[in-house]
Amino acid sequence: MTHLKVAERLKDHSYAALFLRNIVLFLFPKTPLKKLGAALFFCAAFGGLFAPDVAAQSISFDMGENNSALTTRLVQFILLVTVISLAPSILLMVTSFTRLIVVFSFLRSALGMQQSPPNTILVSLALFLTLFIMAPTFEKAYETGVKPFMEEQIDEKQAFELIAEPFHAFMRKNTREKEIELFSDIAKSQAVEKVEDIPLKILVPAFMISELRRAFEIGFLLFLPFVIIDMVVASVLMSMGMMMLPPMMISLPFKIIFFVLVDGWYLIVQSLVRGFG
Repeated sequence: MTHLKVAERLKDHSYAALFLRNIVLFLFPKTPLKKLGAALFFCAAFGGLFAPDVAAQSISFDMGENNSALTTRLVQFILLVTVISLAPSILLMVTSFTRLIVVFSFLRSALGMQQSPPNTILVSLALFLTLFIMAPTFEKAYETGVKPFMEEQIDEKQAFELIAEPFHAFMRKNTREKEIELFSDIAKSQAVEKVEDIPLKILVPAFMISELRRAFEIGFLLFLPFVIIDMVVASVLMSMGMMMLPPMMISLPFKIIFFVLVDGWYLIVQSLVRGFG
Protein backbone atom coordinates (compact mmCIF):
# COMPACT_ATOMS: atom_id res chain seq x y z
CA MET A 1 0.00 0.00 0.00
CA THR A 2 1.38 3.38 -0.99
CA HIS A 3 1.74 6.31 1.38
CA LEU A 4 -1.08 8.12 -0.43
CA LYS A 5 -3.52 5.28 0.17
CA VAL A 6 -2.50 5.05 3.81
CA ALA A 7 -3.08 8.78 4.22
CA GLU A 8 -6.52 8.48 2.61
CA ARG A 9 -7.41 5.58 4.89
CA LEU A 10 -6.29 7.49 7.99
CA LYS A 11 -8.36 10.45 6.79
CA ASP A 12 -11.38 8.17 6.50
CA HIS A 13 -10.76 6.95 10.04
CA SER A 14 -10.58 10.55 11.28
CA TYR A 15 -14.00 11.19 9.77
CA ALA A 16 -15.28 8.06 11.46
CA ALA A 17 -13.85 9.20 14.80
CA LEU A 18 -15.54 12.60 14.38
CA PHE A 19 -18.82 10.85 13.61
CA LEU A 20 -18.49 8.69 16.73
CA ARG A 21 -17.73 11.80 18.80
CA ASN A 22 -20.93 13.49 17.63
CA ILE A 23 -22.95 10.39 18.44
CA VAL A 24 -21.50 10.18 21.95
CA LEU A 25 -22.14 13.88 22.58
CA PHE A 26 -25.70 13.45 21.43
CA LEU A 27 -26.31 10.39 23.61
CA PHE A 28 -24.43 11.66 26.69
CA PRO A 29 -24.66 15.47 26.71
CA LYS A 30 -23.85 15.78 30.43
CA THR A 31 -20.86 13.48 30.50
CA PRO A 32 -17.51 15.19 31.40
CA LEU A 33 -15.08 15.78 28.56
CA LYS A 34 -12.41 13.53 30.10
CA LYS A 35 -14.78 10.57 30.08
CA LEU A 36 -15.86 11.36 26.53
CA GLY A 37 -12.23 11.50 25.46
CA ALA A 38 -11.56 8.13 27.05
CA ALA A 39 -14.61 6.68 25.29
CA LEU A 40 -13.51 8.08 21.93
CA PHE A 41 -10.00 6.73 22.43
CA PHE A 42 -11.43 3.29 23.18
CA CYS A 43 -13.66 3.44 20.10
CA ALA A 44 -10.75 4.48 17.88
CA ALA A 45 -8.54 1.75 19.26
CA PHE A 46 -11.30 -0.83 18.87
CA GLY A 47 -11.97 0.30 15.32
CA GLY A 48 -8.28 0.09 14.47
CA LEU A 49 -8.35 -3.63 15.15
CA PHE A 50 -10.59 -4.09 12.14
CA ALA A 51 -8.55 -1.95 9.73
CA PRO A 52 -6.81 -4.60 7.60
CA ASP A 53 -5.15 -2.16 5.22
CA VAL A 54 -3.34 -0.13 7.86
CA ALA A 55 -0.60 -2.49 9.00
CA ALA A 56 2.11 -1.87 11.56
CA GLN A 57 5.36 -0.78 9.97
CA SER A 58 8.53 -2.61 10.91
CA ILE A 59 11.37 -0.53 12.34
CA SER A 60 15.01 -1.51 12.05
CA PHE A 61 18.23 0.20 13.12
CA ASP A 62 21.42 -0.09 11.14
CA MET A 63 24.18 -0.14 13.76
CA GLY A 64 26.94 -0.73 11.26
CA GLU A 65 29.39 -3.55 10.96
CA ASN A 66 31.37 -2.85 14.13
CA ASN A 67 28.57 -3.68 16.59
CA SER A 68 30.92 -4.79 19.38
CA ALA A 69 32.69 -1.43 19.49
CA LEU A 70 29.37 0.40 19.58
CA THR A 71 28.14 -1.83 22.39
CA THR A 72 31.30 -1.13 24.35
CA ARG A 73 30.81 2.60 23.92
CA LEU A 74 27.21 2.33 25.09
CA VAL A 75 28.25 0.42 28.19
CA GLN A 76 30.96 2.99 28.93
CA PHE A 77 28.45 5.79 28.50
CA ILE A 78 25.99 4.14 30.91
CA LEU A 79 28.75 3.62 33.47
CA LEU A 80 29.86 7.24 33.08
CA VAL A 81 26.32 8.53 33.67
CA THR A 82 26.01 6.29 36.74
CA VAL A 83 29.29 7.56 38.19
CA ILE A 84 28.32 11.18 37.53
CA SER A 85 24.97 10.69 39.27
CA LEU A 86 26.70 9.14 42.31
CA ALA A 87 29.63 11.56 42.34
CA PRO A 88 28.11 14.05 44.85
CA SER A 89 27.39 11.29 47.37
CA ILE A 90 30.83 9.77 46.88
CA LEU A 91 32.55 13.14 47.35
CA LEU A 92 30.59 13.78 50.55
CA MET A 93 31.69 10.41 51.95
CA VAL A 94 35.41 11.01 51.40
CA THR A 95 35.54 14.64 52.56
CA SER A 96 35.06 16.59 55.77
CA PHE A 97 31.34 17.10 55.16
CA THR A 98 30.24 14.27 57.48
CA ARG A 99 31.87 15.72 60.58
CA LEU A 100 30.72 19.26 59.83
CA ILE A 101 27.04 18.53 59.26
CA VAL A 102 26.78 16.24 62.30
CA VAL A 103 28.38 18.86 64.57
CA PHE A 104 26.03 21.57 63.28
CA SER A 105 23.06 19.28 63.92
CA PHE A 106 24.25 18.68 67.49
CA LEU A 107 24.65 22.43 67.98
CA ARG A 108 21.09 23.13 66.90
CA SER A 109 19.76 20.41 69.20
CA ALA A 110 21.84 21.71 72.12
CA LEU A 111 20.41 25.19 71.68
CA GLY A 112 16.92 23.71 71.73
CA MET A 113 15.93 25.09 68.33
CA GLN A 114 14.39 22.56 65.97
CA GLN A 115 14.06 24.68 62.83
CA SER A 116 16.62 27.45 63.25
CA PRO A 117 19.03 27.62 61.54
CA PRO A 118 17.17 25.82 58.71
CA ASN A 119 18.55 22.65 57.17
CA THR A 120 19.41 24.48 53.95
CA ILE A 121 21.57 26.96 55.86
CA LEU A 122 23.41 24.24 57.78
CA VAL A 123 24.00 22.15 54.65
CA SER A 124 25.20 25.18 52.68
CA LEU A 125 27.58 26.19 55.46
CA ALA A 126 28.92 22.64 55.70
CA LEU A 127 29.40 22.48 51.92
CA PHE A 128 31.34 25.75 51.70
CA LEU A 129 33.50 24.81 54.68
CA THR A 130 34.12 21.46 53.01
CA LEU A 131 35.27 23.23 49.85
CA PHE A 132 37.55 25.43 51.94
CA ILE A 133 39.05 22.50 53.85
CA MET A 134 39.36 20.23 50.82
CA ALA A 135 40.69 22.89 48.41
CA PRO A 136 44.31 21.60 48.50
CA THR A 137 43.08 18.04 47.92
CA PHE A 138 40.86 19.08 45.01
CA GLU A 139 43.68 21.07 43.41
CA LYS A 140 46.12 18.19 43.68
CA ALA A 141 43.58 15.75 42.24
CA TYR A 142 42.95 18.08 39.31
CA GLU A 143 46.62 18.70 38.56
CA THR A 144 47.72 15.07 38.83
CA GLY A 145 44.69 13.25 37.44
CA VAL A 146 42.02 15.31 35.72
CA LYS A 147 44.25 17.62 33.69
CA PRO A 148 46.51 14.89 32.22
CA PHE A 149 43.42 12.82 31.36
CA MET A 150 41.79 15.74 29.54
CA GLU A 151 45.02 16.23 27.61
CA GLU A 152 44.96 12.50 26.70
CA GLN A 153 48.26 11.82 28.41
CA ILE A 154 46.89 8.97 30.56
CA ASP A 155 44.04 6.47 30.27
CA GLU A 156 40.96 6.08 32.47
CA LYS A 157 42.52 3.63 34.92
CA GLN A 158 45.58 5.78 35.57
CA ALA A 159 43.39 8.88 35.89
CA PHE A 160 41.21 7.20 38.53
CA GLU A 161 44.25 6.14 40.55
CA LEU A 162 45.83 9.60 40.39
CA ILE A 163 42.56 11.36 41.28
CA ALA A 164 41.89 9.01 44.20
CA GLU A 165 45.40 9.31 45.67
CA PRO A 166 44.95 12.79 47.30
CA PHE A 167 41.63 11.70 48.83
CA HIS A 168 43.27 8.48 49.97
CA ALA A 169 45.95 10.49 51.77
CA PHE A 170 43.35 12.80 53.35
CA MET A 171 41.33 9.87 54.67
CA ARG A 172 44.41 8.08 56.00
CA LYS A 173 45.39 11.19 57.93
CA ASN A 174 41.98 11.41 59.64
CA THR A 175 41.30 7.71 60.26
CA ARG A 176 42.32 5.69 63.27
CA GLU A 177 44.13 2.39 62.81
CA LYS A 178 41.50 0.73 64.96
CA GLU A 179 38.76 1.33 62.37
CA ILE A 180 41.03 0.22 59.53
CA GLU A 181 41.82 -3.03 61.33
CA LEU A 182 38.13 -3.58 62.02
CA PHE A 183 37.07 -3.41 58.39
CA SER A 184 40.16 -5.33 57.28
CA ASP A 185 39.15 -8.18 59.57
CA ILE A 186 35.55 -8.06 58.38
CA ALA A 187 36.63 -8.10 54.73
CA LYS A 188 39.28 -10.77 55.51
CA SER A 189 41.78 -8.90 53.39
CA GLN A 190 45.49 -9.52 53.46
CA ALA A 191 47.74 -7.19 55.41
CA VAL A 192 49.37 -4.47 53.32
CA GLU A 193 52.99 -3.43 53.62
CA LYS A 194 52.32 0.27 53.06
CA VAL A 195 49.42 2.40 54.22
CA GLU A 196 49.18 3.75 50.68
CA ASP A 197 48.06 0.29 49.55
CA ILE A 198 44.95 0.17 51.76
CA PRO A 199 41.99 -0.45 49.43
CA LEU A 200 39.26 2.15 49.25
CA LYS A 201 36.56 -0.37 50.17
CA ILE A 202 38.21 -0.57 53.62
CA LEU A 203 39.42 3.00 54.00
CA VAL A 204 36.15 4.78 53.13
CA PRO A 205 33.92 3.12 55.79
CA ALA A 206 36.73 3.35 58.35
CA PHE A 207 37.07 7.06 57.60
CA MET A 208 33.33 7.64 57.99
CA ILE A 209 33.24 5.81 61.33
CA SER A 210 36.17 7.91 62.55
CA GLU A 211 34.44 11.10 61.44
CA LEU A 212 31.23 10.16 63.24
CA ARG A 213 33.17 9.39 66.42
CA ARG A 214 34.89 12.79 66.38
CA ALA A 215 31.61 14.54 65.60
CA PHE A 216 29.92 12.89 68.58
CA GLU A 217 32.80 13.89 70.83
CA ILE A 218 32.45 17.51 69.75
CA GLY A 219 28.68 17.28 70.15
CA PHE A 220 29.07 16.09 73.75
CA LEU A 221 31.27 19.07 74.56
CA LEU A 222 28.76 21.40 72.93
CA PHE A 223 25.88 20.05 74.99
CA LEU A 224 27.53 20.52 78.41
CA PRO A 225 27.19 24.32 78.87
CA PHE A 226 23.65 24.38 77.52
CA VAL A 227 22.58 21.51 79.79
CA ILE A 228 23.93 23.47 82.76
CA ILE A 229 21.86 26.49 81.72
CA ASP A 230 18.75 24.30 81.47
CA MET A 231 19.39 22.86 84.94
CA VAL A 232 19.88 26.30 86.51
CA VAL A 233 16.73 27.68 84.91
CA ALA A 234 14.69 24.63 85.95
CA SER A 235 15.94 24.92 89.55
CA VAL A 236 15.07 28.62 89.71
CA LEU A 237 11.58 28.01 88.35
CA MET A 238 10.94 25.21 90.85
CA SER A 239 12.13 27.36 93.75
CA MET A 240 9.76 30.12 92.65
CA GLY A 241 6.85 27.70 92.37
CA MET A 242 6.52 28.13 88.60
CA MET A 243 6.43 24.43 87.84
CA MET A 244 3.84 24.84 85.07
CA LEU A 245 6.12 27.17 83.09
CA PRO A 246 8.26 25.21 80.55
CA PRO A 247 11.95 25.58 81.45
CA MET A 248 12.98 25.27 77.79
CA MET A 249 11.06 28.41 76.87
CA ILE A 250 12.83 30.42 79.58
CA SER A 251 16.30 28.97 79.03
CA LEU A 252 16.32 29.44 75.24
CA PRO A 253 17.04 33.21 75.32
CA PHE A 254 19.81 32.67 77.87
CA LYS A 255 21.41 29.96 75.73
CA ILE A 256 21.27 32.15 72.64
CA ILE A 257 22.82 35.17 74.37
CA PHE A 258 25.48 32.95 75.94
CA PHE A 259 26.35 31.50 72.52
CA VAL A 260 26.57 34.99 71.03
CA LEU A 261 28.67 36.45 73.86
CA VAL A 262 31.31 33.70 73.66
CA ASP A 263 31.37 34.08 69.83
CA GLY A 264 30.24 30.50 69.39
CA TRP A 265 30.24 30.32 65.60
CA TYR A 266 33.80 31.59 65.45
CA LEU A 267 35.01 29.06 68.02
CA ILE A 268 33.20 26.11 66.45
CA VAL A 269 34.28 26.84 62.88
CA GLN A 270 37.84 27.51 64.01
CA SER A 271 38.08 24.22 65.88
CA LEU A 272 36.49 22.27 63.02
CA VAL A 273 38.71 23.70 60.29
CA ARG A 274 41.91 23.42 62.32
CA GLY A 275 40.92 19.92 63.37
CA PHE A 276 41.67 18.74 59.84
CA GLY A 277 45.16 20.23 59.96
